[in-house]
Amino acid sequence: MSHISIGTTSPDFNLKATDNNFYNLSSFSDKKILVIMFTCNHCPYVKAYEDRLIKIQEDYSDRSVSLIAINSNETINYPEDTFEKMQIRVTEKAYNFTYLRDEDQSVASSYGASFTPEIFVFDSNRKLRYHGRIDDNKDPDSVTSSDLRIALDALLSDSTLDNPETHGIGCSIKWAK
Repeated sequence: MSHISIGTTSPDFNLKATDNNFYNLSSFSDKKILVIMFTCNHCPYVKAYEDRLIKIQEDYSDRSVSLIAINSNETINYPEDTFEKMQIRVTEKAYNFTYLRDEDQSVASSYGASFTPEIFVFDSNRKLRYHGRIDDNKDPDSVTSSDLRIALDALLSDSTLDNPETHGIGCSIKWAK
């Protein structure tokens, strides 16, 4: 399965968040940029990036950027990814972004998402402008290219993105059989 292409309009969704409310694209219509992140609770790559994602949301929240995390993993073999465990994780880590549950995996499928963490950045017209990784190293002290921040800065300044596609690393999305 290949992901949606650069320039594609964001597929809509209607998913329940850890705050028990439902969200869709229009829930974030006041934001200039949306960062859709396919993520989960159990993946060691996601865990390595959580603090960086919280910091990115903190740094860009006053610049009309909203991060949205979506967990699409099946939970029979990955019980750590259940909705209830997601609610616990949000509290434990003090997430400052919305965390949604894609129970039937239709949203991950519509985006062509395949791993966690996988990033899709949409502009104010909800066109895909960046896809790939957060940065180039699981170890925060060894990062040499902060790709997501570079993409956000370029979009916020109406500059051209030199590298709209990066190769991400992480765990595969756990699909139901």
